[in-house]
Amino acid sequence: MKYRVLKLLAFLGLFSSCTSVPRDAPPNIVIINVDDMGWMDTGFQGSEFYHTPNIDKLATGGMVFSNGYASAANCAPSRACLMTGLWTPRHGIYTVGSSERGESRHRKLVPVTNRTILDERFITLPEILKEHGYTTIHAGKWHLSGDPRQHGFDYNLGGGHNGHPSNYFYPFGNVELEAEPGENLTDLIMNRVREMLKKSETPVFLHYAPYAVHTPIQGIPGLRDKYQRKPVWNGQYNVDYATMIENLDTNIGKLLGTLQEMGIADQTLIVFTSDNGGLYGITYQPPLRAGKGSYYEGGIRVPFSFSWPGRINPGTSKTPITNLDIFPTILEVLGLRTNDYQYDGNSLLPILTGAGEIENRSLYWHFPVYLQAYDISNNQNRDSLFRTRPGSVIRAGHWKLHHYIEDDGLELYHLEEDIGEQHNLAAEHPEKSAELYRELDNWRIRINAPVPVDINPEFESEP
Repeated sequence: MKYRVLKLLAFLGLFSSCTSVPRDAPPNIVIINVDDMGWMDTGFQGSEFYHTPNIDKLATGGMVFSNGYASAANCAPSRACLMTGLWTPRHGIYTVGSSERGESRHRKLVPVTNRTILDERFITLPEILKEHGYTTIHAGKWHLSGDPRQHGFDYNLGGGHNGHPSNYFYPFGNVELEAEPGENLTDLIMNRVREMLKKSETPVFLHYAPYAVHTPIQGIPGLRDKYQRKPVWNGQYNVDYATMIENLDTNIGKLLGTLQEMGIADQTLIVFTSDNGGLYGITYQPPLRAGKGSYYEGGIRVPFSFSWPGRINPGTSKTPITNLDIFPTILEVLGLRTNDYQYDGNSLLPILTGAGEIENRSLYWHFPVYLQAYDISNNQNRDSLFRTRPGSVIRAGHWKLHHYIEDDGLELYHLEEDIGEQHNLAAEHPEKSAELYRELDNWRIRINAPVPVDINPEFESEP
């Protein structure tokens, strides 16, 4: 049984009353889901170190969401949320691999068991689009099963269960693509994407999920000298990482150029985002705290934009959103009856078209597992041993509350005044802390989110 009932529905020509797009011509859809790109890793978000002219042009030509979030702080759960439109407790993917990360003696609780494969009972966005006549293409990192074609994609370019390549220069190791010796993986995948787009019948759904800029961090020949001459800016200084970002930007420029050459750029909706925050120690996101794997802002706030010439109004929105919102937004763009599906986001179409705002809502994250720190001597985590311990987070307006399950600890921040989450206001505002905790706990109960309670017998408490 599928998790939701999938019905064949006619396109309603949502934009036909205000544009020249005919009722039977749904848009092409491209989701660019970059791996590990931090909130401050692009020019349109303010970076003066990384060179991203193509990404910047794409974003500023559409709607930028300055409070855009990933629905999880690391790769696999965030990608599962994007594909299904569901919170992590619905699909059970919370982390990569085992939930028992870090040394057992440091883990007070027995964590919830993690799922590593997206169950085929969940209806995914590519399955819906395929049922409605789309050619569906996955290119790059998948990380949710052995083959994205199991979940609605017609074609797969380089996607498997692996989280990153062994090498960005051929031979790639665990990425099964043939290439010339020394050929770069990011370049190769984009070349294949462009070839496939030119041969495909429209409408097309392209999930472009480059392995870059995930580790291994390997510099691009010919670009290193440029960044070696650049001064450090806002903590950004890693030369090899910077060359990978620029090379990715160049390839995104090639993609945009291909859409222009095909004459379909104006009939294409493009979503640009990252699966989680930047990898702390490789890139820094000040004033945001910490990075990938943490539920402080540096781990979950990401660059986020929607572009569609003539349909989406250029500008910046401060409305908090997550990648869960992509699913219902696309459904509404296509005029599909959204009550035929279960999803946990909101359609952003009113904001994108200038028709209005969306209803006020809180955002939630749940992480009932452990994720160890990768450098205990250099991080901005709650404690140096773990990027995060079991807990949940709610953002309501400008307020953000962290609840840590091990010690029932609360951290309360007012993001408008303290985006860096430096001043815990839980003791100063006990009423607000209690209010948000009740809302967060009611949400966990409502969706049956698992909360670990069993004590780990190997735990060594501090004397």
